[in-house]
Amino acid sequence: MANPGAKSPRERYRMQMRAEIKQCAWQQIATAGASALSLNAIAKQVGMSGPALYRYFASRDELITELIRDAYRSLADTLRTARDSGADLAGLAYALREWALADPQRYFLIYGTPVPGYHAPDDTTEISNEIMTTLIEAFSALPPDPRTTPFDTHLEHHRRWAADDSVPTTTLRRAVSFWTRLHGVLSLELAGHFTGMEFDPDLLFADELDTLITQ
Repeated sequence: MANPGAKSPRERYRMQMRAEIKQCAWQQIATAGASALSLNAIAKQVGMSGPALYRYFASRDELITELIRDAYRSLADTLRTARDSGADLAGLAYALREWALADPQRYFLIYGTPVPGYHAPDDTTEISNEIMTTLIEAFSALPPDPRTTPFDTHLEHHRRWAADDSVPTTTLRRAVSFWTRLHGVLSLELAGHFTGMEFDPDLLFADELDTLITQ
């Protein structure tokens, strides 16, 4: 009896080709950055004509969108795995840093300078919201923060990205602050701005992390 969920040889071949094209795209991005991504160059690398490649990705933007979704999914899964393994906030932060250091270009594709002329579809933010949800859950396990700030009031009116409406606004603020400040340190490190400054980026990250968790 045929398996109703089985893919046909044509479907399997299409999936394989799309995966190969994406792998070539990541290689290009690692070499020259996302702004230099060329479908024609990828087509030559995989041994097909430019028009033939468009049967798998209709445009450069469609390919970039797929890479962005893959990057977000990879990070979301990394943090979820760390959380499910018992990681606390520090563990989640180090999981993020290890993920970023393992592939800086993948990190910069989603958190770096926007690709000129590219506009991401709205649904790409859905996966990134999963990442923030993981952090919010971690902060929810900590003692509540008695302070309020002007940003808390702002978040009360702009929290549609938060999956749980019952989460205190102060918890949301702490999660957002945690996320943005860690990215600030990571972005500077990955871009090489600490080179020649003669201090240890590992210790700077640890110091910033300690401040964020205890504040």
